[in-house]
Amino acid sequence: MKGGVLLKLLAWGIALTLIGLPVAGVLTGRFAAHSWPIRQLQVSAEYAYVSAEQIRAAVAPKLDAGFFALDLDDVRAALLGLPWVARVDARKRWPDTLELTVYEQLPYARWGEKQLISRAGTLFTVAGADQLQGLPQLSGPDDQLADVVAFHTRCLRQFSGSGLAVTEVALSSRGAWRLTLASGTTVELGREAAEQRLGRFLDVWPRLASGSNGVPASIDLRYENGFAVRWADAAARAPAATSMQPGA
Repeated sequence: MKGGVLLKLLAWGIALTLIGLPVAGVLTGRFAAHSWPIRQLQVSAEYAYVSAEQIRAAVAPKLDAGFFALDLDDVRAALLGLPWVARVDARKRWPDTLELTVYEQLPYARWGEKQLISRAGTLFTVAGADQLQGLPQLSGPDDQLADVVAFHTRCLRQFSGSGLAVTEVALSSRGAWRLTLASGTTVELGREAAEQRLGRFLDVWPRLASGSNGVPASIDLRYENGFAVRWADAAARAPAATSMQPGA
């Protein structure tokens, strides 16, 4: 009996050792790179601003660790270091595959001179941003970024169907709003009741536009009960109600 028990214990000891050595090796990364290499890299991305070559080049040095020792956080960090990459999902699939989903920054507008605003409302900087076409220009204090984006969104709704297009929204340090239209017209809204003032102007704009005055050079809505229009052709004047005392 004793001999049989000893043999069983010895057999179990050998089995556990044989199992434990590879497991220890995997955990320490000693065998992982050679015995369980990453052979396949599967990438899902839009490839609008980031190329497949950039993604593979950023990930390639990490793959030498092998399947078990590969640190997914390191992979994500390497990809997040690429311009235009906003978020990365990474996972390993047995026995030899790394799967990546790369989400790119989607530009919504320019902010100031060098930065871009993503559609998620975050600021980011990339080389060649000045080459992008068709983005509105937004500006203001950095801590009021969300306010400027929200105001721009509301302006787009107000201008819908008016025949006018907003290309710039600026908020001064004093809290005054100014718009620039695609025609080059500047619109001064002031600090208070900016959207109400804009709505009042857009209500009468169809009548002004039907005249022969051309394109306004500037529109000043900082009046209590009216507004002032300066036309590009100084000789042409359109009737616009103005108060004697401009508002803030």
